[in-house]
Amino acid sequence: MEHHDVIIIGAGAAGLMCAATAGYRGRDVMVLDNAKQAGKKILISGGGRCNFTNQKVEPVNFLCSNSHFVKSALARYRSSDFIELVERHGIEYHERDHGQLFCNDSAKEIVSMLLTECEWAGVQIRLRTEIKSVSKNCDGLYEVVTDKSHYSCQSLVIATGGLSMPKLGASPFGYHVAEQFGLKVLPTTAGLVPFTWHSEQKQRFEPLSGIAVPSTITAKDGTQFSEALLFTHRGLSGPAILQISNYWNPGEAISINLLPGKDARAEIKQLFDNSPKQSLRNALALWLPKRLVEALFDEALLNRAVNQLVHAELEQLALDLEAWSIVMNGTEGYRTAEVTLGGVDTDELSSKTMEAKNVSGLFFIGEVMDVSGWLGGFNFQWAWSSGVAAGQAV
Repeated sequence: MEHHDVIIIGAGAAGLMCAATAGYRGRDVMVLDNAKQAGKKILISGGGRCNFTNQKVEPVNFLCSNSHFVKSALARYRSSDFIELVERHGIEYHERDHGQLFCNDSAKEIVSMLLTECEWAGVQIRLRTEIKSVSKNCDGLYEVVTDKSHYSCQSLVIATGGLSMPKLGASPFGYHVAEQFGLKVLPTTAGLVPFTWHSEQKQRFEPLSGIAVPSTITAKDGTQFSEALLFTHRGLSGPAILQISNYWNPGEAISINLLPGKDARAEIKQLFDNSPKQSLRNALALWLPKRLVEALFDEALLNRAVNQLVHAELEQLALDLEAWSIVMNGTEGYRTAEVTLGGVDTDELSSKTMEAKNVSGLFFIGEVMDVSGWLGGFNFQWAWSSGVAAGQAV
């Protein structure tokens, strides 16, 4: 049997960060993963440029059943700490909207940086390794049996992620390990994910595929995001939709403001005063793509002149523009979801070390636990912060 101080299952963002941190502390670290290459999710993120963190990371940017859980790890390893690491490796990056940071060149640079850090820290990484079983023996050591070897360790770290993007090897392995050792796992669902049309909606809106407009979208609970809305042939997507999907439950309506930052009633009054004889179709086309206008509003209404509309019709028009209410069929699910909501209950874990409170030497980091960030680099920051927290404790 091959013994190591620490075994980390999962060579993704959190696992590699944890490995390097522990290795630099002089721990003998082995990382195991079934994948052919490390950091597969990093490589495809941000359109291949990896939105590796955000300038403005706050606990409010995360969903967790215990809203206080993320505070300790985020405070002890901040986005500025990771940015410093990126700069030390000479990786050039740029900032986009809302503080999002991306590599100028390629996400491969982030993976290469993490692997270099692991190498410098003396970490061993074994890929293409299938985990057959995990157990704890009478001496308090963990035993990990793979298709190639049999390992033992004092500290076992589960960094296997959630269920999102199964084509990259996502699996419920981490949840099964948690349950095996008596930890509670909260129900999981797809997060940061596009919505799909009902069949009757599809016929009406599918021709709009490719149209993107600014929007403010509000969920039933009042949560609101102002970003781009994208129509696809399957449904609604774009940053605003991905963000609101984390706060949406099946059957609930979402409210879409298609004139964010404007007062629809004031804009309509101005039309009434300045262009009374213009058709409503042409008037609305000043604000929205014509195809969208024609899909949203009745043709007979659009053909009338602005001054032919009665007060009630103008009021309804303003309401439709500012608070278009729509109930979507569902989401595209884990296939395209960027994160998994739910997971290992954080009440079972130490917020300082990520160690299971009632199972010494067992740690959970990254997406496998019930912590999910907003779109914009927050989930990577949680991977870095939780990975460092565990790496300092194993």
